[in-house]
Amino acid sequence: MSTFSVGWAFSFAIFFLGMSAAFAGRMVEKDIKKSSLISCLFFTAGMIGTGFFIDNTTGVTALIGIYICYGFVMGIGLGVGYITPVKTLMLWFKDKKGLATGISIMGFGLAKAIATPIMEIIQRNFGVASMFYILGAVYFVMMIAGHLLIRKPAGWVEAHDEKSRFRKRYMFKDRTFTGIWLMFFINIHCGLMLISYEKQLLSLVFAASASLAVIVSTVPSVTAAMNALGRIGFSTLSDQMSDRNTIYKVIFVMSLIVSCMSFVVFIISGNSYSGIAGVCVILLLVVVNAGYGGGFSTLPALLSSRYGMKNVSEIHGLALSAWAIAGLTGNNTTEMILEISGGSYTYIFAVAALLYIIAFVVSSKMIASKGMNIEIQE
Repeated sequence: MSTFSVGWAFSFAIFFLGMSAAFAGRMVEKDIKKSSLISCLFFTAGMIGTGFFIDNTTGVTALIGIYICYGFVMGIGLGVGYITPVKTLMLWFKDKKGLATGISIMGFGLAKAIATPIMEIIQRNFGVASMFYILGAVYFVMMIAGHLLIRKPAGWVEAHDEKSRFRKRYMFKDRTFTGIWLMFFINIHCGLMLISYEKQLLSLVFAASASLAVIVSTVPSVTAAMNALGRIGFSTLSDQMSDRNTIYKVIFVMSLIVSCMSFVVFIISGNSYSGIAGVCVILLLVVVNAGYGGGFSTLPALLSSRYGMKNVSEIHGLALSAWAIAGLTGNNTTEMILEISGGSYTYIFAVAALLYIIAFVVSSKMIASKGMNIEIQE
């Protein structure tokens, strides 16, 4: 199996994460116990199933099995599990919703920094298939513990009036929601364009450095930490602002500046990359990672400020469909640009800068102070 073909399993996982979140919101609103259990079962079954197909089959059969288990089954577990704690935490921290969502979504991002070295140790000592078996068992225990502990505040009762239940199809007719969806999509798309080629960029600009191996191994840990800090930092900062949408404008301006800087430096450098190019790339990866994480964590609180808390899990899930699409387009856009340009990363920075400008305009022009009345009758 080629690296490219296996890499699609991750793209499928992100796609089904976003789409399952889009359709699971109503279940999460009604019963977080049910959604947390489903998340646990799908996620761990997907991991163990992936290990099985790696261990027991080869060729096309193994690849299809990995796509199904890792991409489809595990993706559903991720999507349902992603949105399950978000509204619950906002209910517990009703005056600090940004902090609440930051804690939840920072955990999702910080897991990469914690799990990666553990996965490498297990893989080195027991093999790839055994790694999935071991982690599947460990995650099952941890997620069952979370399932048993999760609950909403005693005074909160969900309303389940079928006549007043809002309809998803109306949301994309709302200018505010469409704007939020679009700017969220662009932020993820640009993030994946750059983050997914992190090691290649570092190897390119530091190729002549004697410390290349140290840089390539150290910087991703720093950017992963910035991704996590961006998740709790930007969302918590939004609690202090009169309009949570301001955070997105800050993210887009910061990302635009570092993208333009990288574009200019790469144009000047040509094929002889200087230390300035290396500094620009590191700064770009740090800022984009922080903004990428912050865009995720601020989203639920932004949606609650526009539409209230009543159906926020459903609306949040629907907005995450942008993540599903961006998971398929982000890194593939970079691959396409590299192929067309003969391997030049310069144009990737230019495309990212243009998209950040569009995202800033969308954030400024389309996102009103309030969304439409979502309690639309059939």
